[in-house]
Amino acid sequence: MSDLWVFGYGSLMWRPGFSFAEAQPARLFGEHRALCVYSFVHRGTPQKPGLVLGLDQGGSCRGVAFRVEASDAASTIDYLRERELVTHVYREVRRPVRLEDGSARAVTALAYVVDRAHAQYAGRLEPEAVLAHVRDSEGLSGHNRDYVLATTRHLEQAGVRDPLLAWLARELEEDAVSPS
Repeated sequence: MSDLWVFGYGSLMWRPGFSFAEAQPARLFGEHRALCVYSFVHRGTPQKPGLVLGLDQGGSCRGVAFRVEASDAASTIDYLRERELVTHVYREVRRPVRLEDGSARAVTALAYVVDRAHAQYAGRLEPEAVLAHVRDSEGLSGHNRDYVLATTRHLEQAGVRDPLLAWLARELEEDAVSPS
């Protein structure tokens, strides 16, 4: 087996959970980052679903490409399948990504894209509906608001501005300082 590349666009960017030899800013074409997945496990429950990011059809997405040494590839794939395929709302695919490290190298990376036919596919929700889900949900990995805040901070540190995530972060931070 050769080295494995993994494309992270959400929590994998700031909490990959696997060993890697290299991490480079990268862009994937053909899908975009969206809060389009109802979370029934990690950031919500079936009764009170949260929302997490998915790669949805169209556009492009800036993220991080992680190079995993060949000796760690099989265990990394096992880990990612356990983490990302809990409810099978994502499809494991290989996609070309362009590294944005100045080299313009193209690599093929493992990525997890949303399955639009899955019951957990939320599609495009109105911002207020997104906020309601994020504000009040919690799952095995913690509060949905913490996921959104951490992801937004990490994206901004990487120079990626997502208007919806930025608005959500402002609203959630106001919640923290406003009396109930």
